[in-house]
Amino acid sequence: MSTIEEGTLLWEPREELKQKAAVTAYMNWLRTEKKLNFQDYHSLWKWSTDEIESFWESLWDYFQIKSSIPYKSILSSRNMPGAKWFTGAAINYTEHIFNQRDKEAIAIIHASETRPTSSITWGELEQDTRAFQQTLKKSGVKKGDRIVAYVPNIYEAVVAFLATASLGAIWSSASPDFGTESVMDRFQQIEPKVMITVDGYNYNGKEFSRLDVVKGIQEALPTLETTIAIPYLSKTNDISTLKNCITWAEATTLDEDTPFTFEQVEFNDPLWILFSSGTTGKPKPIVQSQGGILLEHLKAMTFHMDVSEEDRFFWYTTTGWMMWNFLVGGLLVGSTIVLYDGSPAYPDKRQLWKFAEETKLTVFGTSASFLTSCMKDNMQPGTEFDLKHIKNISSTGSPLPPEGFLWCYENVKKDLWISSVSGGTDVCTAFILGTPILPVYAGELQCRGLGARIESFNEQEEPLIEEVGELVLTAPFPSMPVFFWNDVNNSRLIDSYFDVFPGIWCHGDYLKITNRHTCVIYGRSDATINRGGIRIGTSEIYRAVDHIEEVTDSLIVDIPLDNGESSTPLFVVMRDGVELTEEIQQKIKKQIRSHCSPRHTPTAIYQVPDLPKTLNGKKLEIPVKKILMGKPVDQVVNKGSLSNKASLDYFIRFSKEQAQIP
Repeated sequence: MSTIEEGTLLWEPREELKQKAAVTAYMNWLRTEKKLNFQDYHSLWKWSTDEIESFWESLWDYFQIKSSIPYKSILSSRNMPGAKWFTGAAINYTEHIFNQRDKEAIAIIHASETRPTSSITWGELEQDTRAFQQTLKKSGVKKGDRIVAYVPNIYEAVVAFLATASLGAIWSSASPDFGTESVMDRFQQIEPKVMITVDGYNYNGKEFSRLDVVKGIQEALPTLETTIAIPYLSKTNDISTLKNCITWAEATTLDEDTPFTFEQVEFNDPLWILFSSGTTGKPKPIVQSQGGILLEHLKAMTFHMDVSEEDRFFWYTTTGWMMWNFLVGGLLVGSTIVLYDGSPAYPDKRQLWKFAEETKLTVFGTSASFLTSCMKDNMQPGTEFDLKHIKNISSTGSPLPPEGFLWCYENVKKDLWISSVSGGTDVCTAFILGTPILPVYAGELQCRGLGARIESFNEQEEPLIEEVGELVLTAPFPSMPVFFWNDVNNSRLIDSYFDVFPGIWCHGDYLKITNRHTCVIYGRSDATINRGGIRIGTSEIYRAVDHIEEVTDSLIVDIPLDNGESSTPLFVVMRDGVELTEEIQQKIKKQIRSHCSPRHTPTAIYQVPDLPKTLNGKKLEIPVKKILMGKPVDQVVNKGSLSNKASLDYFIRFSKEQAQIP
């Protein structure tokens, strides 16, 4: 694997690309319409975060937001939490989706392990959404009702969501790989009226029936009145055994005489409820607003993803991850969104690159772990597949190491805009991300997002440059949660974001802002490795270990000991058929000594069969740390939040067998 120094310049946009970029068009518009002149991106960002009211008001005008009632004020106050945006305005998210679309143009391309690649026009999408809206109305759905979906990343999910939002009802979804307990932990909190579900799904070439799980969910939801079932696994599956069931075919039968309507809702009214991973308890029900998401996703898609009607926008995701909601936002700017349901490694890791060639993707969104996995397997997709249409690779989920950037340029495409982004479910967007008018540096996120006043703070609440600190947001942001569902006095919300620095959003990541205004994320701040008073993020350790060919994944934790010192065990997953030998251990330690520092060399290295991860693929560093410190498992981790529950068994045994970690 090639090595590269963090911060190495890898790509600069051609002048032609900068002039064609949507953010350049916006700056030209500001110059003409608002008499505001900005010479570069950072001066634009500074204005957007100093004058946040003027910035977001300009987006209202620029994107020609449709509002049946004008807003009374742009921002109620700058206090957090509790700031309200565009109070009094009445809007509808779905109305903006279908605003002035070419009905013959392609809106969605979709495929799965069992479904061939198919295209849906804007006209077909509108017709199915209109028909589904009629079904929801007949089921008694009104503004504020909760509609839940237990569905994969398929076309039907988009239809159901758009119809839900068109009525001012509130959407929430879970992927069918979530088990009964995980779904109940989410859906029971919000008391839904209608559920959309599949009978099962395929993953990695295997069938998974979900009818029994769905029946269990129905029993656990006393408020549920209607279930709409999609025969996804089998056309012959007996979905008639489900209570109060309507088939998808029935739900999308259109009554031509009934008009398509858009319920006008207050700007700050709920659009959907996203759930945190729930690793340490019941998942947090995060409520985001119709207007906040509308404006933020228009901004992110246009200025930071540079997505337009000419693009085919893909992100590998499930409906249980906020990236699905973000992907649907691509419809707001008229792009063709591309959906794929299935394993990214079935029949092998070439699948998504083959899919990119087939569908002529222009924006390829994925996880850092997928790219590093391709890198470690020495793949060369740019040689094997025709990827000439790809202009951008975007990555999230965890920090993309510098070597991951370099691999893309060497093995995918030389003229490529790589955008590593960071945000989260909490805001359903990235607030550190990219833009096509800036250069790409290895391991660095290009810029802080417009309107997002991101800083790196030390413990004294002082902003840092070229030093690592806590990622904070010091001014309101439209897609912040308006509240948590059933959260009395906002206590859970305040504990989640505002308990470190009162009145300032603390995100929980370690961040460095460079002199060039780029950013580097070093992992979760509560999982930092502190040796002799020197702190580094876990991502730096993982980057070093990634160079060891025999290792496929790793996890490190910092365990405080009674003598005031600490222990840092490193757990590694080896390639199939490879054992962790003393020789490999020495290679790992040498790599960490040279890439990080001698003091951050792990105190011991252990081979494990698997690492515990959330359903969204994130490593459980903090729960593992607490288990190894002797905390009861049930108090530190919700097993229902894991994609691989059995992976915890090793760490539970380990904690019992080790009186004290060496």
